[in-house]
Amino acid sequence: MPLLDAVLNVFVIMSGFWESPWLLLIFAFGAAYLGAKVVEIIPFTRRIIERREAERG
Repeated sequence: MPLLDAVLNVFVIMSGFWESPWLLLIFAFGAAYLGAKVVEIIPFTRRIIERREAERG
């Protein structure tokens, strides 16, 4: 149950962010940036990107 308490606490804190469109936009841009970086790090997706670049080449 301690994990559930932590997760619920995070949702309560994050619900305050959704009230402001500016904070939501900042959060969205940050998540998009981090998502793009993660895709480059994962070996499977990196191979897909390299194949696409080789085809354009």
